[in-house]
Amino acid sequence: MREVLRVEDLTSSFLAPQGVVKAVNGVSFSLRENQVLALVGESGSGKTATALSILGILPYPGKVLGGRVFLRGKDLFAMSDEKLRRVRGKEVGIIFQDPQASLNPTLTVGTQVEEVLQAHLAISRRDAQERATEMLAQMELPDPRRLLGMYPFQLSGGMCQRVMLAIALALRPNLLIADEPTSNLDVTLQAGILNHLKRLKQEYGTAILLITHDMGVVAQMADQVAVMYAGSIVEYADTRSLFRHPSHPYTWGLFQALPRLDNTDRRLRPMRGTPPDLMNLPKECPFIPRCLKATNVCRLSPSPTLRTIEPGHAVACFNEVRYHWDQEPVVRRS
Repeated sequence: MREVLRVEDLTSSFLAPQGVVKAVNGVSFSLRENQVLALVGESGSGKTATALSILGILPYPGKVLGGRVFLRGKDLFAMSDEKLRRVRGKEVGIIFQDPQASLNPTLTVGTQVEEVLQAHLAISRRDAQERATEMLAQMELPDPRRLLGMYPFQLSGGMCQRVMLAIALALRPNLLIADEPTSNLDVTLQAGILNHLKRLKQEYGTAILLITHDMGVVAQMADQVAVMYAGSIVEYADTRSLFRHPSHPYTWGLFQALPRLDNTDRRLRPMRGTPPDLMNLPKECPFIPRCLKATNVCRLSPSPTLRTIEPGHAVACFNEVRYHWDQEPVVRRS
């Protein structure tokens, strides 16, 4: 499978009155055709900032400070604003977390779907309208032709999400970035959105960067998982390996806070402490105050970088740890 996206040492920050917020700190990963990579972690871990940095749409006062991003071998950061604008929407689609806030409330649904088509294709308004109707029908929205004349505030959250999906998929992009695509939706609508994403991947080979905190969605959709903490990737593995043996104490902590259908008597273990202040990140591992297995090596050394512990599985931790869902971890010092 061909590589669609490669991110190398991406670094971004926000300038605040109190100081510099280090939102993304040296993030690297790759994504291939017909593959889903899930970015997971707590709120504020840098997932959305990473996605917006990739597309060059990090809002002010955010700024990309370093790194490189390649889309099918083309360096996005070396492109002019005009060329990058052509890439967005045509080669890369994006679904934002809050669909109702992402749609323009003063424009009809039809206008917003049609303008994406006309911005990238040499087609008439009538043809764009027909194509927009087809896209809305594919999203299983009722009476799509009537829907073209409605405004976003007249639609439910689930309908707005499917409109956003229609806009993102209108040009069959090589890469789709989906930021919490099922948040605030009921179970039935969640299943529908995920089925649309699966169909997109299977029919067109689209690579999907899925941003979520829902481990159930990760288990169902993802081929690879990157766990983010304090703006950095602390564990990277295929989904099966990560779920069977999470190897970073943060990843293990996330799993311990999840309910299990196969063990309803199991007691949930909330992760202690809070995420670090991104304006004052320590030189050592930022997870130390919350870690149950920190050693002197952790406290006396600079923050660890990702290292491979087995084929396809990397972890940013000084201790090789083999965790299991229902067992205390066994630590092997490196």
